[in-house]
Amino acid sequence: MTTDLQSNTFGVPLRLATLLLMLAPGVGDATTVEEDMIWTGGLRQAYFGDRLITESDDLIVLDAPQRAENAAIVPISITAQIPQTDQRYIKTIYFFIDKNPGPLAGTFRFTPKSGRADLAFRVRINAYTPIRAIAETSDGKLHMSRRFIKATGGCSAPAGSDLDAAMARLGKVKLKMTSAAQMAQPTPAQLMISHPNLSGMQMDQVTRMYAPAHFVRHLKVSFEGEEVFSAETGIGISENPSFRFFFVPESKGLLTAEVTDTKDLQFSQTLQVAPSERQGIVQN
Repeated sequence: MTTDLQSNTFGVPLRLATLLLMLAPGVGDATTVEEDMIWTGGLRQAYFGDRLITESDDLIVLDAPQRAENAAIVPISITAQIPQTDQRYIKTIYFFIDKNPGPLAGTFRFTPKSGRADLAFRVRINAYTPIRAIAETSDGKLHMSRRFIKATGGCSAPAGSDLDAAMARLGKVKLKMTSAAQMAQPTPAQLMISHPNLSGMQMDQVTRMYAPAHFVRHLKVSFEGEEVFSAETGIGISENPSFRFFFVPESKGLLTAEVTDTKDLQFSQTLQVAPSERQGIVQN
């Protein structure tokens, strides 16, 4: 009689052999255990309830290094596979780092004026973990792109620069075009914010005290008063946050970035955009 404990030809119980195979390096199902413990164990339900989430790279593609060189500054990119149109567009992307203390690292919102819902930024990774980008389209459907990343200690890693110097630069904002603006075409831009983005888990090596959490929590970018991109972010975003995004200039006008942190400090910057002309960096 065949049972779950039946041995294979090498004398290893099949249930044990299956588990070993799942955990073997390079096997596609290696993240299953992580997902069962965290994502399906409550994280998914907490944010999306019983809503259907389709997993594929057909709508968005999440890209990240398999092994991070620096767990405190891990580059992430999300590439949309559809344009932003009035008929159908990606309105929200939720970015999760399952094993971080705050798994939802950021909620990013787009409009048809974004042109493309592409996004690039940097995050902290606390432990080997699945990461996932979940896009919600204007018709309410959810699509997920998922990867697994090897990194540890990013949330408690000390700041990359002297904290006093970082605080002296606090709130300096830069906006720049990363290529020439084209009239009525998706145009890439970058928002850079000088901020230590303290997670609350970093210890001062001299005082042995933890620095209180203090990070960017909200940002909004608009063109001529019309929102094109906004975000709510948490401790998973790296120090000195930087976001690359798209917008569609319909005419000459002003690109404006507004930033608020957890102490309700507010910072802003503007950039005059003239389509078909390359723009430089401006700083307040």
